[in-house]
Amino acid sequence: MRTQHIPLDTGPPATATFDKNPAAVADARELTRGFVEGLSPAVDGQNAASIELVVSELVTNVVRHARGALCSLRLHAQHDVITIAVSDADPRPPQERAPDLRGGTGGFGWPMVQHLARAVGVTLDPTGKTIRAELAR
Repeated sequence: MRTQHIPLDTGPPATATFDKNPAAVADARELTRGFVEGLSPAVDGQNAASIELVVSELVTNVVRHARGALCSLRLHAQHDVITIAVSDADPRPPQERAPDLRGGTGGFGWPMVQHLARAVGVTLDPTGKTIRAELAR
C-alpha cells in the first residue's frame, strides 16, 4: 500500500486593520473567505462556514460595542486548527447578555462564538483587548 504525502499549507497569517464601521464586517468576511479557500488541503465546508461566522460575529461586536476607531484581524492556520484574533482599543471584556428575541438588538454573537470555537480567550491590557478563537480546520 502506498501513502501519498499531501503537503499541509499552514501559510503565512492573514492580517488586516479596519476602520471600525459596518463595512469592516464584510471586508473581514472577504479576507477570511480568501484565506480559508487558499489553504491546502482544503478546509471542510462546514468548518469554513463556522470560521467565517466567528470572524463576522467578533468584528460585528467590535463595530457595535467597542471604543476606538480601528480593529484588527489576524488569521493563522495550523495543522488542525485555525486561530482567529480580533483586537480593538477598548480594554473592557466582552459581556454576555440575554438575547433580544423581539427588538433585533442582538445578544446572540458572543454565545455563538463560544459554542463554535474549540477555545476562546480574551487578553486585556490598558490599551485594548484581543479575543482569540480556535476552530477546527
